[in-house]
Formats: sequence, C-alpha cells, structure tokens
Amino acid sequence: MKNTSFEKPYQILIVEDDQGLNQGIALALQEEGTIFHTAFSLAQAREIWQKGDIDLILLDINLPDGSGYDLLREIRQSSETPVLMLTANDLEVDQVTGFSLGADDYITKPFSLIVLRARVDRFKKRVRGRIAPDDYQNDRYHFRFREMIFFADGKEVVLSKTDQKLLRMFTLHPGQILSRERLIDAVWPDSAGYVDENALSVAVNRLRHKLEGKEKKCPIQTVYGLGYVWGKKHV
Repeated sequence: MKNTSFEKPYQILIVEDDQGLNQGIALALQEEGTIFHTAFSLAQAREIWQKGDIDLILLDINLPDGSGYDLLREIRQSSETPVLMLTANDLEVDQVTGFSLGADDYITKPFSLIVLRARVDRFKKRVRGRIAPDDYQNDRYHFRFREMIFFADGKEVVLSKTDQKLLRMFTLHPGQILSRERLIDAVWPDSAGYVDENALSVAVNRLRHKLEGKEKKCPIQTVYGLGYVWGKKHV
C-alpha cells in the first residue's frame, strides 16, 4: 500500500563503490521512515542528487570515476545538505580537505556500523518527527493547508483537492525537480498506473493559472524532459 501521508521520509544517499559495504550500510541503518539511494560512482551519485530530495549523503572519497571531493564541491554550490565522508585515508590533511570543502563529519574505514549509526542518528535528530508544515508563506503567497485557505497576492483563491495535493508537493520540495511520475503518484496514489500524463499537464496548468495573482506569474516551472519545479531549481 502506498503512503499517502505528506510526512516526509528521511532520505539517505550512500555513495560507495564497494557494493557489499554499500548494501551493508543500508541494512545497518534500516529504519521505518528512511529511504536509501545507492550509488557506486560519481555519475550515479550526481544523477540521484539532481533528481532526489536527499537529507543526508554518505560519501566515499575514492570512487572509480573520480574523487568524492568533486561531488562535495558541487553540492556545496547550492545546498547545505549534511555530508558524512567515508574514507580509507586516515590522514589529517584528508580530514582538513573534507572539512574545508564543507563536509559535516568524517569516518575512517574500517569503521564500526554501530558507530556509523550513532553518527547518522545525530543528523536525523535534527529533523526527526518533522511533519509537513500546515502553513506556507512568502511575499506573495500564504497557504493554510489545514484550513484549506489559500491566498495569492492577498486575494483568496479556491483550490480543488487535486490542486491542493500538487501545491503541497511543490511547497514541500522548493527548488527540487519533481518528476512527472512522482507527482502523478502523489496526486493519484490509487490509480497512478492508469492516469494519462496529459491529466498532470492539465492539472499543473490549472494550478498555475490560479496562482498567477496580480503579477501574472507563478513559481511553477517546467523542466523539459524531467518534470516541474517550484521556484529556482537546484543544479
């Protein structure tokens, strides 16, 4: 059964080319409400990072197609997502390099999975128990999802259930590209496999029109070939 709740799962990206260790880490950290994404190269990690809504990255330094430091640099250009470095190099210069590039923590192989879990739990506590906010507000919009009251440029707008589900997804993931498949699954969870993609296009365009307000602009952007994004997309 699909989870139709809007409580966000905690998503961890494990970037480690040793498949056994990668899977072992996921098993050791397995917990209800946690989703794991596994990458065995920089290329795979970049693809997952750009499409996903990642809360924590476990990043190996030595990868078959380059250094984890390169990915860390890219991530820090647009995001403060916590990064825990995994490395076989027990040298102070490596740790200094990682921290100077924006790493949040550092653990040296071989490491105890119990110790790793303790460190990951520390990051999870920052957001554990979080529930999707009932209110969203900026200089143009005020959305009160619990009361189902929505304002655009100070004027109340009437949103259907479909509109509200779409809007909640967008405001929960600002700047993140949401694929068409992901949006369809969120809006029509019980019949996603039977929904024509054109239905999503129609629903998004209808929501855009309702949110244009007096500025005749809406933050929902189309990212061709990928999906949609609320506001400026993370690159």
